[in-house]
Amino acid sequence: MSRFFSAKYASLVPYTPGEQPKERKYLKLNTNESPFPPSEKAKKYAAEAAEHLELYSDPECTPLHAAFAEMCGVDKDMVLATNGSDEILNFAFMAFCDKDTPAVFADITYGFYKVFAEINNLPSKVIPLRDDFTINIEDYFGAKGTIFIANPNAPTGIALRRDEIEQILKANPDNVVVIDEAYVDFGGESCISLIGKYDNLLVTQTFSKSRSMAGARLGFGIGSKALIADLKTIKYSTNPYNINSMTMAAGIGQLDDEEYTRKNCRTIAENRDYLTSELKKLGFTVLDSKTNFVFAKSAKISGGELYTELRAHGILVRHFTAERISEFNRITVGTREQVDTLLGAIRDILEER
Repeated sequence: MSRFFSAKYASLVPYTPGEQPKERKYLKLNTNESPFPPSEKAKKYAAEAAEHLELYSDPECTPLHAAFAEMCGVDKDMVLATNGSDEILNFAFMAFCDKDTPAVFADITYGFYKVFAEINNLPSKVIPLRDDFTINIEDYFGAKGTIFIANPNAPTGIALRRDEIEQILKANPDNVVVIDEAYVDFGGESCISLIGKYDNLLVTQTFSKSRSMAGARLGFGIGSKALIADLKTIKYSTNPYNINSMTMAAGIGQLDDEEYTRKNCRTIAENRDYLTSELKKLGFTVLDSKTNFVFAKSAKISGGELYTELRAHGILVRHFTAERISEFNRITVGTREQVDTLLGAIRDILEER
Protein backbone atom coordinates (compact mmCIF):
# COMPACT_ATOMS: atom_id res chain seq x y z
CA MET A 1 0.00 0.00 0.00
CA SER A 2 1.07 3.60 -0.47
CA ARG A 3 2.22 5.91 2.30
CA PHE A 4 -1.03 7.86 1.78
CA PHE A 5 -3.38 4.99 2.63
CA SER A 6 -5.44 5.84 5.71
CA ALA A 7 -4.39 4.10 8.90
CA LYS A 8 -8.03 3.31 9.63
CA TYR A 9 -7.92 0.74 6.82
CA ALA A 10 -4.45 -0.61 7.51
CA SER A 11 -5.74 -3.92 8.87
CA LEU A 12 -8.59 -4.34 6.38
CA VAL A 13 -8.63 -7.72 4.65
CA PRO A 14 -10.66 -7.33 1.43
CA TYR A 15 -13.13 -9.86 0.12
CA THR A 16 -11.54 -12.28 -2.33
CA PRO A 17 -13.77 -12.89 -5.36
CA GLY A 18 -13.64 -16.13 -7.29
CA GLU A 19 -11.17 -16.42 -10.13
CA GLN A 20 -12.26 -14.71 -13.35
CA PRO A 21 -9.70 -15.93 -15.90
CA LYS A 22 -9.40 -13.77 -18.99
CA GLU A 23 -8.68 -16.74 -21.20
CA ARG A 24 -11.57 -19.05 -22.03
CA LYS A 25 -9.79 -22.37 -21.55
CA TYR A 26 -11.46 -23.17 -18.23
CA LEU A 27 -14.83 -24.69 -17.39
CA LYS A 28 -15.90 -22.13 -14.76
CA LEU A 29 -17.70 -23.76 -11.86
CA ASN A 30 -16.33 -21.46 -9.17
CA THR A 31 -18.47 -18.32 -8.90
CA ASN A 32 -22.07 -19.61 -9.03
CA GLU A 33 -22.94 -17.89 -12.28
CA SER A 34 -25.82 -19.25 -14.32
CA PRO A 35 -24.84 -21.52 -17.22
CA PHE A 36 -27.67 -19.96 -19.21
CA PRO A 37 -27.70 -16.55 -20.95
CA PRO A 38 -30.12 -13.79 -19.98
CA SER A 39 -33.59 -13.73 -21.49
CA GLU A 40 -33.83 -12.52 -25.07
CA LYS A 41 -36.09 -9.75 -23.77
CA ALA A 42 -33.37 -8.65 -21.33
CA LYS A 43 -30.83 -8.42 -24.14
CA LYS A 44 -33.25 -6.61 -26.44
CA TYR A 45 -34.26 -4.03 -23.82
CA ALA A 46 -30.61 -3.42 -22.87
CA ALA A 47 -29.66 -2.86 -26.52
CA GLU A 48 -32.47 -0.32 -26.88
CA ALA A 49 -31.31 1.49 -23.73
CA ALA A 50 -27.78 1.72 -25.17
CA GLU A 51 -29.11 4.20 -27.73
CA HIS A 52 -29.47 6.83 -25.00
CA LEU A 53 -26.35 6.47 -22.88
CA GLU A 54 -25.62 10.17 -23.24
CA LEU A 55 -28.33 10.71 -20.60
CA TYR A 56 -28.19 9.92 -16.90
CA SER A 57 -30.10 6.88 -15.78
CA ASP A 58 -33.31 7.35 -13.79
CA PRO A 59 -32.21 7.66 -10.13
CA GLU A 60 -35.66 6.50 -9.00
CA CYS A 61 -35.48 3.38 -11.22
CA THR A 62 -39.20 3.95 -11.66
CA PRO A 63 -40.21 1.21 -14.15
CA LEU A 64 -37.77 -1.31 -12.68
CA HIS A 65 -39.03 -0.74 -9.14
CA ALA A 66 -42.61 -1.04 -10.36
CA ALA A 67 -41.92 -4.34 -12.16
CA PHE A 68 -40.02 -5.90 -9.25
CA ALA A 69 -42.56 -4.72 -6.68
CA GLU A 70 -45.37 -6.26 -8.71
CA MET A 71 -43.52 -9.57 -8.88
CA CYS A 72 -42.96 -9.50 -5.09
CA GLY A 73 -46.53 -8.41 -4.33
CA VAL A 74 -45.47 -5.27 -2.47
CA ASP A 75 -45.72 -1.50 -2.98
CA LYS A 76 -43.05 0.09 -5.16
CA ASP A 77 -41.72 2.14 -2.24
CA MET A 78 -40.94 -1.12 -0.43
CA VAL A 79 -38.15 -2.05 -2.86
CA LEU A 80 -34.79 -0.52 -3.70
CA ALA A 81 -32.60 -1.48 -6.66
CA THR A 82 -28.85 -1.48 -6.12
CA ASN A 83 -25.59 -2.24 -7.88
CA GLY A 84 -25.71 -5.94 -7.09
CA SER A 85 -26.96 -7.23 -3.75
CA ASP A 86 -23.53 -6.40 -2.30
CA GLU A 87 -24.50 -2.73 -2.40
CA ILE A 88 -27.81 -3.19 -0.58
CA LEU A 89 -26.01 -5.30 2.03
CA ASN A 90 -23.39 -2.59 2.53
CA PHE A 91 -26.16 0.00 2.81
CA ALA A 92 -27.73 -2.14 5.55
CA PHE A 93 -24.46 -2.31 7.49
CA MET A 94 -24.18 1.47 7.19
CA ALA A 95 -27.79 2.22 8.09
CA PHE A 96 -28.57 -0.30 10.82
CA CYS A 97 -25.28 -0.93 12.64
CA ASP A 98 -23.19 1.34 14.86
CA LYS A 99 -20.91 1.18 17.90
CA ASP A 100 -23.88 0.18 20.07
CA THR A 101 -25.51 -2.11 17.49
CA PRO A 102 -23.09 -4.77 16.23
CA ALA A 103 -23.46 -6.81 13.08
CA VAL A 104 -24.34 -10.41 13.93
CA PHE A 105 -23.55 -13.22 11.48
CA ALA A 106 -22.29 -16.80 11.26
CA ASP A 107 -18.65 -17.85 11.22
CA ILE A 108 -19.12 -19.70 7.93
CA THR A 109 -21.21 -17.59 5.59
CA TYR A 110 -20.85 -14.99 2.85
CA GLY A 111 -17.36 -13.55 3.31
CA PHE A 112 -18.39 -9.99 2.57
CA TYR A 113 -20.24 -9.62 5.89
CA LYS A 114 -16.96 -9.48 7.81
CA VAL A 115 -15.51 -7.02 5.28
CA PHE A 116 -18.54 -4.73 5.45
CA ALA A 117 -18.27 -4.65 9.24
CA GLU A 118 -14.57 -3.85 9.13
CA ILE A 119 -14.65 -1.19 6.41
CA ASN A 120 -17.48 0.61 8.21
CA ASN A 121 -15.61 0.34 11.53
CA LEU A 122 -18.44 -1.62 13.12
CA PRO A 123 -18.33 -4.15 15.95
CA SER A 124 -19.44 -7.65 15.04
CA LYS A 125 -20.62 -10.77 16.81
CA VAL A 126 -19.74 -14.01 15.03
CA ILE A 127 -21.87 -17.06 15.85
CA PRO A 128 -20.44 -20.49 14.96
CA LEU A 129 -22.49 -22.91 12.93
CA ARG A 130 -23.17 -26.32 14.44
CA ASP A 131 -20.77 -29.16 13.65
CA ASP A 132 -23.08 -30.20 10.79
CA PHE A 133 -22.89 -26.62 9.39
CA THR A 134 -26.51 -25.81 10.21
CA ILE A 135 -27.66 -22.67 12.02
CA ASN A 136 -29.01 -23.04 15.55
CA ILE A 137 -31.73 -20.39 15.44
CA GLU A 138 -31.75 -20.06 19.23
CA ASP A 139 -28.22 -18.65 19.01
CA TYR A 140 -29.81 -15.59 17.37
CA PHE A 141 -32.60 -15.04 19.90
CA GLY A 142 -32.11 -11.70 21.63
CA ALA A 143 -28.92 -11.08 19.67
CA LYS A 144 -28.89 -7.35 20.48
CA GLY A 145 -27.55 -6.43 17.07
CA THR A 146 -28.42 -6.32 13.38
CA ILE A 147 -28.61 -9.91 12.16
CA PHE A 148 -27.37 -10.97 8.72
CA ILE A 149 -28.32 -14.45 7.55
CA ALA A 150 -27.66 -15.81 4.08
CA ASN A 151 -30.57 -18.16 3.40
CA PRO A 152 -29.76 -20.51 1.80
CA ASN A 153 -26.30 -20.11 3.27
CA ALA A 154 -23.10 -19.79 1.29
CA PRO A 155 -20.85 -21.66 0.93
CA THR A 156 -22.71 -24.52 2.64
CA GLY A 157 -25.92 -24.35 0.57
CA ILE A 158 -28.06 -25.25 3.61
CA ALA A 159 -31.37 -23.42 4.07
CA LEU A 160 -33.50 -22.47 7.04
CA ARG A 161 -37.27 -22.79 6.77
CA ARG A 162 -39.39 -19.63 6.69
CA ASP A 163 -40.94 -20.46 10.08
CA GLU A 164 -37.45 -20.67 11.58
CA ILE A 165 -36.62 -17.21 10.25
CA GLU A 166 -39.89 -15.98 11.71
CA GLN A 167 -38.85 -17.20 15.16
CA ILE A 168 -35.66 -15.14 14.85
CA LEU A 169 -37.72 -12.09 13.85
CA LYS A 170 -40.04 -12.52 16.83
CA ALA A 171 -37.06 -12.85 19.18
CA ASN A 172 -35.46 -9.60 17.93
CA PRO A 173 -38.30 -7.05 17.63
CA ASP A 174 -36.03 -4.09 18.27
CA ASN A 175 -33.31 -4.96 15.76
CA VAL A 176 -33.24 -5.35 11.99
CA VAL A 177 -32.94 -8.88 10.61
CA VAL A 178 -31.44 -9.02 7.12
CA ILE A 179 -32.13 -12.18 5.12
CA ASP A 180 -29.81 -12.48 2.14
CA GLU A 181 -31.72 -14.53 -0.44
CA ALA A 182 -29.14 -14.60 -3.23
CA TYR A 183 -29.86 -18.31 -3.83
CA VAL A 184 -33.48 -18.62 -2.75
CA ASP A 185 -34.84 -19.38 -6.24
CA PHE A 186 -33.16 -22.80 -6.33
CA GLY A 187 -35.17 -24.39 -3.54
CA GLY A 188 -35.30 -22.09 -0.52
CA GLU A 189 -38.32 -20.41 1.05
CA SER A 190 -38.42 -16.66 0.54
CA CYS A 191 -39.32 -14.43 3.48
CA ILE A 192 -40.80 -11.65 1.36
CA SER A 193 -44.28 -12.73 2.50
CA LEU A 194 -43.31 -11.85 6.09
CA ILE A 195 -42.44 -8.22 5.35
CA GLY A 196 -45.98 -6.94 5.98
CA LYS A 197 -45.93 -8.67 9.36
CA TYR A 198 -42.48 -7.60 10.61
CA ASP A 199 -41.21 -4.05 10.21
CA ASN A 200 -37.70 -5.18 11.22
CA LEU A 201 -37.26 -7.53 8.24
CA LEU A 202 -35.11 -6.64 5.23
CA VAL A 203 -34.80 -9.19 2.42
CA THR A 204 -32.08 -8.87 -0.20
CA GLN A 205 -32.02 -10.58 -3.57
CA THR A 206 -29.83 -10.57 -6.66
CA PHE A 207 -30.18 -10.99 -10.40
CA SER A 208 -26.70 -12.56 -10.57
CA LYS A 209 -27.72 -16.19 -9.98
CA SER A 210 -31.18 -17.33 -11.05
CA ARG A 211 -31.68 -14.44 -13.48
CA SER A 212 -28.43 -14.86 -15.42
CA MET A 213 -27.30 -11.24 -14.99
CA ALA A 214 -24.10 -11.46 -12.93
CA GLY A 215 -22.30 -9.16 -15.35
CA ALA A 216 -25.04 -6.53 -15.21
CA ARG A 217 -24.79 -6.00 -11.42
CA LEU A 218 -28.35 -5.74 -10.15
CA GLY A 219 -29.67 -6.42 -6.67
CA PHE A 220 -32.66 -5.46 -4.56
CA GLY A 221 -33.71 -4.78 -1.01
CA ILE A 222 -37.31 -5.48 0.00
CA GLY A 223 -38.67 -4.23 3.32
CA SER A 224 -41.05 -1.92 5.07
CA LYS A 225 -41.43 1.58 3.65
CA ALA A 226 -39.53 3.00 6.62
CA LEU A 227 -36.56 0.64 6.18
CA ILE A 228 -36.38 1.36 2.46
CA ALA A 229 -36.52 5.09 3.16
CA ASP A 230 -33.51 4.67 5.47
CA LEU A 231 -31.61 2.85 2.75
CA LYS A 232 -32.53 5.49 0.18
CA THR A 233 -30.93 8.08 2.46
CA ILE A 234 -27.68 6.11 2.21
CA LYS A 235 -28.04 5.68 -1.55
CA TYR A 236 -28.65 9.37 -2.24
CA SER A 237 -25.73 10.26 -0.01
CA THR A 238 -23.33 8.05 -1.96
CA ASN A 239 -24.40 7.35 -5.54
CA PRO A 240 -27.87 8.47 -6.75
CA TYR A 241 -27.31 6.96 -10.22
CA ASN A 242 -26.26 3.55 -8.95
CA ILE A 243 -28.10 1.56 -11.63
CA ASN A 244 -27.05 2.24 -15.21
CA SER A 245 -29.64 2.49 -17.96
CA MET A 246 -28.73 -0.78 -19.69
CA THR A 247 -28.85 -2.80 -16.48
CA MET A 248 -32.18 -1.22 -15.58
CA ALA A 249 -33.63 -2.12 -18.95
CA ALA A 250 -32.20 -5.63 -18.86
CA GLY A 251 -33.72 -6.16 -15.43
CA ILE A 252 -37.14 -5.16 -16.70
CA GLY A 253 -36.76 -7.53 -19.64
CA GLN A 254 -35.72 -10.39 -17.38
CA LEU A 255 -38.72 -9.81 -15.12
CA ASP A 256 -40.92 -9.73 -18.22
CA ASP A 257 -39.82 -13.30 -18.99
CA GLU A 258 -40.23 -14.96 -15.60
CA GLU A 259 -41.07 -18.39 -17.02
CA TYR A 260 -37.64 -18.45 -18.67
CA THR A 261 -36.06 -17.87 -15.25
CA ARG A 262 -38.22 -20.53 -13.57
CA LYS A 263 -37.39 -23.08 -16.28
CA ASN A 264 -33.67 -22.49 -15.84
CA CYS A 265 -33.98 -22.81 -12.06
CA ARG A 266 -35.76 -26.15 -12.42
CA THR A 267 -33.05 -27.41 -14.76
CA ILE A 268 -30.27 -26.30 -12.41
CA ALA A 269 -32.02 -27.98 -9.45
CA GLU A 270 -32.29 -31.21 -11.43
CA ASN A 271 -28.61 -31.02 -12.37
CA ARG A 272 -27.70 -30.28 -8.75
CA ASP A 273 -29.50 -33.39 -7.56
CA TYR A 274 -27.81 -35.45 -10.26
CA LEU A 275 -24.38 -34.08 -9.34
CA THR A 276 -25.02 -34.73 -5.66
CA SER A 277 -26.06 -38.33 -6.33
CA GLU A 278 -23.03 -39.06 -8.55
CA LEU A 279 -20.58 -37.48 -6.08
CA LYS A 280 -22.00 -39.61 -3.28
CA LYS A 281 -21.45 -42.70 -5.43
CA LEU A 282 -17.79 -41.66 -5.58
CA GLY A 283 -17.64 -41.53 -1.79
CA PHE A 284 -18.07 -37.78 -1.34
CA THR A 285 -19.85 -36.12 1.54
CA VAL A 286 -22.22 -33.54 0.07
CA LEU A 287 -24.20 -31.11 2.20
CA ASP A 288 -27.91 -30.65 1.54
CA SER A 289 -27.93 -27.79 -0.95
CA LYS A 290 -30.87 -25.57 -1.87
CA THR A 291 -28.68 -23.44 -4.15
CA ASN A 292 -27.04 -23.58 -7.57
CA PHE A 293 -23.90 -25.14 -6.09
CA VAL A 294 -22.87 -28.09 -3.96
CA PHE A 295 -20.42 -28.15 -1.05
CA ALA A 296 -18.56 -31.43 -1.06
CA LYS A 297 -15.54 -33.24 0.33
CA SER A 298 -13.88 -36.59 -0.29
CA ALA A 299 -12.10 -38.94 2.11
CA LYS A 300 -9.84 -39.96 -0.78
CA ILE A 301 -8.32 -36.57 -1.61
CA SER A 302 -7.98 -33.29 0.28
CA GLY A 303 -10.01 -30.27 -0.72
CA GLY A 304 -6.92 -28.33 -1.76
CA GLU A 305 -5.53 -31.20 -3.82
CA LEU A 306 -8.84 -31.75 -5.62
CA TYR A 307 -9.06 -28.04 -6.43
CA THR A 308 -5.51 -28.08 -7.84
CA GLU A 309 -6.05 -31.26 -9.84
CA LEU A 310 -9.32 -30.01 -11.31
CA ARG A 311 -7.63 -26.76 -12.28
CA ALA A 312 -4.98 -28.77 -14.12
CA HIS A 313 -7.84 -30.50 -15.94
CA GLY A 314 -9.21 -27.10 -17.00
CA ILE A 315 -12.00 -26.92 -14.41
CA LEU A 316 -12.30 -24.18 -11.79
CA VAL A 317 -14.11 -24.78 -8.50
CA ARG A 318 -13.96 -22.69 -5.32
CA HIS A 319 -11.71 -23.77 -2.47
CA PHE A 320 -11.70 -22.07 0.92
CA THR A 321 -8.77 -22.25 3.32
CA ALA A 322 -10.66 -21.59 6.56
CA GLU A 323 -9.92 -24.48 8.91
CA ARG A 324 -13.47 -25.75 9.37
CA ILE A 325 -14.14 -26.02 5.63
CA SER A 326 -10.69 -26.58 4.11
CA GLU A 327 -11.57 -30.15 3.08
CA PHE A 328 -14.55 -28.94 1.06
CA ASN A 329 -14.91 -27.45 -2.40
CA ARG A 330 -17.85 -25.38 -3.57
CA ILE A 331 -18.89 -26.48 -7.04
CA THR A 332 -21.25 -24.45 -9.22
CA VAL A 333 -23.95 -26.48 -10.95
CA GLY A 334 -23.70 -26.08 -14.71
CA THR A 335 -25.44 -27.71 -17.65
CA ARG A 336 -25.73 -31.50 -17.69
CA GLU A 337 -22.84 -31.61 -20.16
CA GLN A 338 -20.68 -29.48 -17.84
CA VAL A 339 -21.63 -31.63 -14.85
CA ASP A 340 -20.65 -34.78 -16.73
CA THR A 341 -17.33 -33.19 -17.75
CA LEU A 342 -16.64 -32.39 -14.09
CA LEU A 343 -17.58 -35.89 -12.93
CA GLY A 344 -15.39 -37.46 -15.61
CA ALA A 345 -12.42 -35.39 -14.44
CA ILE A 346 -13.03 -36.32 -10.79
CA ARG A 347 -13.21 -40.01 -11.66
CA ASP A 348 -9.93 -39.74 -13.56
CA ILE A 349 -8.27 -37.91 -10.66
CA LEU A 350 -9.40 -40.50 -8.11
CA GLU A 351 -8.37 -43.42 -10.33
CA GLU A 352 -4.88 -41.96 -10.73
CA ARG A 353 -4.30 -41.88 -6.98
